[in-house]
Amino acid sequence: MHDDRTLVEARLRRVLDERIRPAVHPESVPLEVAVWHAPGEPVPVAEGLAADVEPVTVGSRWGAPWGTSWFRVTGTVPAEWAGKTVEAILDLGFDENMPGFQCEGLVYRPDGTPVKGLNPRNQWVRIGAPVQGGEEVRLHVEAASNPVVMGPRPFTPTPLGDLETAGRDPQYTLTRMDLAVLDETVWRLVTDLEVLGELMAELPVDSPRRWEILRAVERALDALDLQDVGGTAERARACLADVLAAPAVPSAHRISAVGHAHIDSAWLWPLRETVRKVARTAANMTALLDDEPDFVFAMSQAQQWAWVKEHRPEVWARVKKAVADGRFVPAGGMWVESDTNMPGSEAMARQFVHGKRFFLDEFGVDNDEAWLPDTFGFAAGLPQIIRAAGSRYLLTQKISWSRTNSFPHHTFRWEGIDGTRIYTHFPPVDTYNCSMRGAEIAHAVRNFKDKGTARHSLAPTGWGDGGGGTTREMVAKAARLRDLEGSATVTWETPSAFFAKAEAENPEPPVWVGELYLELHRATLTSQAGTKQGNRRSEHLLREAELWAATAAVRTGFPYPYADLDRIWKTVLLHQFHDILPGSSIAWVHREARATYARIADELNGIVDAAQRALAGEGTVPLLFNAAPHTRAGVPAGGARPAEASGRTTHAGRPDGGHVLDNGLLRIGVDPRGLVDSVLDLATGRETIAPGRTGNLLQLHQDLPNMWDAWDVDEFYRNTVTDLTDADEVTPGDDGASVRIVRTFGGSRVTQLLSLPPGEKRLVVDTEVDWHETEKFLKLAFPLDLHTDRYASETQFGHFFRPTHTNTSWEAAKFEACNHRFVHLQEPDWGVALVNDGTYGHDVTRAVRTDGDGGTTTTVRASLLRAPRFPDPETDQGVHRFRHALVPGASIGDAVREGWRINLPERRLDGAGEVTPLVTVDRDSVVVTAVKLADDGSGDVVVRFHEAHGARARATLTAGFPLAGAEVTDLLERPLADTAPPAVDDGRIAVALRPFELRTLRLKRA
Repeated sequence: MHDDRTLVEARLRRVLDERIRPAVHPESVPLEVAVWHAPGEPVPVAEGLAADVEPVTVGSRWGAPWGTSWFRVTGTVPAEWAGKTVEAILDLGFDENMPGFQCEGLVYRPDGTPVKGLNPRNQWVRIGAPVQGGEEVRLHVEAASNPVVMGPRPFTPTPLGDLETAGRDPQYTLTRMDLAVLDETVWRLVTDLEVLGELMAELPVDSPRRWEILRAVERALDALDLQDVGGTAERARACLADVLAAPAVPSAHRISAVGHAHIDSAWLWPLRETVRKVARTAANMTALLDDEPDFVFAMSQAQQWAWVKEHRPEVWARVKKAVADGRFVPAGGMWVESDTNMPGSEAMARQFVHGKRFFLDEFGVDNDEAWLPDTFGFAAGLPQIIRAAGSRYLLTQKISWSRTNSFPHHTFRWEGIDGTRIYTHFPPVDTYNCSMRGAEIAHAVRNFKDKGTARHSLAPTGWGDGGGGTTREMVAKAARLRDLEGSATVTWETPSAFFAKAEAENPEPPVWVGELYLELHRATLTSQAGTKQGNRRSEHLLREAELWAATAAVRTGFPYPYADLDRIWKTVLLHQFHDILPGSSIAWVHREARATYARIADELNGIVDAAQRALAGEGTVPLLFNAAPHTRAGVPAGGARPAEASGRTTHAGRPDGGHVLDNGLLRIGVDPRGLVDSVLDLATGRETIAPGRTGNLLQLHQDLPNMWDAWDVDEFYRNTVTDLTDADEVTPGDDGASVRIVRTFGGSRVTQLLSLPPGEKRLVVDTEVDWHETEKFLKLAFPLDLHTDRYASETQFGHFFRPTHTNTSWEAAKFEACNHRFVHLQEPDWGVALVNDGTYGHDVTRAVRTDGDGGTTTTVRASLLRAPRFPDPETDQGVHRFRHALVPGASIGDAVREGWRINLPERRLDGAGEVTPLVTVDRDSVVVTAVKLADDGSGDVVVRFHEAHGARARATLTAGFPLAGAEVTDLLERPLADTAPPAVDDGRIAVALRPFELRTLRLKRA
């Protein structure tokens, strides 16, 4: 037989595009349209429905950036359409290739009842099936004219990312407002042909199944009268029935489809617009659930559920019913799909506390899975947190974006720093926006790395990022793929059903130990420094507020601010979303974030001040309040008393014009350029700075990644570097015990203060940068005379080791990594820590000196600032302040302690006398991360702590109040059923912890 395959395939494409799809709605009549443009921010639904409208015609321009227009569409169903299915086709000016990234709408009935959302892939509204004929139609559309920030040339700087700069020019053209007949037979024929055509294209050319489909398609096209598609569509479908009925082979891969709309809580749109995106999507999905009995939809991020409840009660009522039916599924158990690299220990825990508690309170649902399809890598401390929240599974997809190495598993157990293992799935479909295309399904099958031991994978199905969700077309395709020869089988299932099947089938998958590092988007650890510093400061202020408010509540009856702390925590957790904290959102988002963090700081400082005043009482004794988990200046952790004297620091000039600082523990040499050429540990005689090198070196790199400007830094940035060694001023500080340095470069200015606190073994570097660079990367470097093949970075509830070498491509890919409060490098008997109060990105490199002693120089660099131009063209422009401290001779315990110290500055207040801690622990390696009152208002004291040094620890926890008993709980403060209550001996509890083990105790007050 002659090979006519390409001829038939080309015929199918043209006939579908030019004849069959246009026949889906064969008859239409125009609707009358009128509009009211809201003058400012979105208005309540009642106001939009009642607004005075003016006539408008199809073809009119509408929609200033970030505006809202209320369209009213009216019309009458023609009498001759009686008995037919009729829909309104409402095209606001959509580009079908950009669902979620442009204008959208929510349709209401005149009484304010929401009907469904409108987006580029969902333009229809069902009027009746069948209609009587003659019905009056009246609908209202709340249309959001969100601009296309990611335009035809991605990553091009644009002013559209902020209401203040976007302008007022209309963005869209009203394209179609019609009533139309839906020919359901033709619509089904379209789906039949799409499924078969897409499957056929994925099968081997020499496969008999491919040719069977090809011939069936050819017969169907022959049976179709192109001048009467509707009249012959059923005949064409009959030609396809046999090939659609052929069952999948027994060994076929099995896909659990989960209806999904990954909605970024902010990204190329502000938070207020996400509130509406979620409402539109939820309205669409509840409507689709009504129409499709097999369909299941899962939505994560408790914050988004809370927005629907607060802002769209009518949609909420439909959502609650669908949840009760088991088909609209709360997923993930987190407040938002947060970044997991940068949030601190308690913040990561509270993501689960607040997320799971919302779903429990509203629906009685206790999620087993963490759901993080789009997060930019996963910290090694996360498995323990997931387990401590009562969950067992993790789903992610983003690791498929790694550019260097292909991750070796799709289903595996992920082991964290303490040994906790979490059953993890990474969908081989390689997208969280699966649309049931044949290419996606075939890719999942080919890509699945667990063949031979497993056959199940999951496909999150629906338009996401900007929302929209699953469409009726996707559901129709899935129905045909349920059991189809040549394809994987597809079944709608909940996440929990998938994980139960996957674990039963493959109970002992491979194990991956340590972080799940994303080999992409590394610059998210640095972009938008103000947002990152706001997050870090908020986390520590929350610790202080809880600690002092709980202490004051127990000691003095101070009213514990339950509601305020709950609200503030949720605000901080929201801003840890994986496009806010990473700095990859538009300018509007970060402008609001900075203002929000400032308000949070004021409020939390107010709580701290009020609680401390209640504790201090009236008096003139100068008290130092120590919120850190270690003794400071003689003041115990969580207590207050007069500080102990700490010696003095001297300053002297050098003959070369440099400076020397000395406090009896360290001697610091500063050269005439303001660079640190010596940090001498006086106890050991050990020099910290590598021979011939200088620390406190600011280095400036060109930084134009190939794409993803705010997200990425590509390794070639290291090819060009400017050492900022020229100084405008190098002078003694005003206190006589520090050195002040001023440098200017480009359009920017840096002012630094190098100080050596009396009695402390740390060089403090305060850096103020008035930053006005473009596409540059600023680093702070310390070249150390230290030989080590690995170093430690703090992560949640512990630390994680990374190599300093690049033996393999896996190691080389980690050229920019995350730390929390410290980075620690160590030879067996001596180490160095670099601690910080608000930076996360860093790099560590090593080189063997070719001259002199032939030793190793290990350089640690903190990433300070970037200047990408997309999506915020003014990223980080302005003044920034950073604090770092170099700690020579530091053990890992010193690094932990100094990291806490720099992030929790001392507070001083006069009072009546000493404040004893509410809780004490007698071992420094056992670090208390939270002291608070129980969330249920019982008055119980909750203490969370972990082993921080990476070794086993035995300690005694002592309550500073009468103790009636104690319980070991999960993160949600629920007793662990399989754990006996600890013994209490006169207020003391013996504690034994594994390396990095996390524990929560609930202490009952007598």
